[in-house]
Amino acid sequence: MTRSESIAPGTAPEPPLCQSPDASPVAPGFELPELACDCHAHIYGPPERYPYRENRRYTPAPVGLAQYRQALDMLGIRRAVIVQPTIYHDNQATLDVLQEMAGQWRGIAKLKADVSDAELTRLDVAGFRGVRLHAGASIEEIDAMARRVAPLGWHLQLHLNGRELALLGARLTQLPVDVVIDHFGRLTVEDGIDQPAFRGLLAMLETGRCWVKLSAPFRLGDPVPPYAAVAPYARAMIATRPDRLVWGSDWPHASFKGTMPNMGVLLGLLSEWAPDAHLRNQILSGNPARLYRF
Repeated sequence: MTRSESIAPGTAPEPPLCQSPDASPVAPGFELPELACDCHAHIYGPPERYPYRENRRYTPAPVGLAQYRQALDMLGIRRAVIVQPTIYHDNQATLDVLQEMAGQWRGIAKLKADVSDAELTRLDVAGFRGVRLHAGASIEEIDAMARRVAPLGWHLQLHLNGRELALLGARLTQLPVDVVIDHFGRLTVEDGIDQPAFRGLLAMLETGRCWVKLSAPFRLGDPVPPYAAVAPYARAMIATRPDRLVWGSDWPHASFKGTMPNMGVLLGLLSEWAPDAHLRNQILSGNPARLYRF
């Protein structure tokens, strides 16, 4: 489907409207490094400029770049990685954000393996550094995309669930690119820290070919702050490979139906998971600088 084939607003039943994010992030309780980075956020634009896909699962709240930048400024975060939302037909919304930020931010694209070399080059020049694939992607699809983006030095960002990680883990570390696992691997905290999916994720981390985003703890089955059930998982990963971890807010927390997270609270969790300031600085600044080539 092309962008011109998008449904016009109001011509069909709208998917559920998301909650708006908390606009008043609290102080995280520790000093951030100068070049701290939020490595996972989505920016939405007006539907008349960026038409929605008809088969999307949600309709985003009416917030965008201005509100996100305000939240970052309040927290002292200067860098960001914008992940292309799935509700659009192409990467234009994220591309426009990167161009407005004039090289200060990075992007993650949504693409198919038959994307042209010219389009890959255009996105690379604009600041894209990877492609996101979602749950349900086969190992063949993942491998094909890895081979397409390997010459650019990109990585694959994988939004998989724990079951898929347990099945694919060993093969993912054999790809010609690094992989970045979203949201703690979407593990179910109720299954315990000894669950096969988490043991497999730690094994992937140990290879050095896998990175994990310490992001969206509210999506792991413990939806109420301070997300205490997630802490053992975060600490175990930090103890395993702190040089392969990055932090992300998942702003504006699209399609989440529980208590809306506070971005400052999410950031402040790092002081509990990593009491050592050097480790926090590594996760917030040093690791993102290497992974996204700031």
